[in-house]
Amino acid sequence: MTAEQLQSLIAAGLACTYLTVEGDGRHWQAVVVSAEFEGKRAIARHQRVYATLGAKMHTDEVHALSMKTFTPAEWATATPGSQR
Repeated sequence: MTAEQLQSLIAAGLACTYLTVEGDGRHWQAVVVSAEFEGKRAIARHQRVYATLGAKMHTDEVHALSMKTFTPAEWATATPGSQR
């Protein structure tokens, strides 16, 4: 699996205003910004992202995914003046 493939899977299942994925093919890091995270705790946000990957998490195609999840408003605050 490549970073682009993983990013495409997440984007296909979750409307993201910003999404990056980096990693070494087994261990991945993602930054995910979505309005769907409004009112949700971190665990629910992560579960929502994991849901976009389906069986790939269970079959070890995606071994480890660490993520930072933000609503658009949180992202604007976290990255002031940034055009990310």
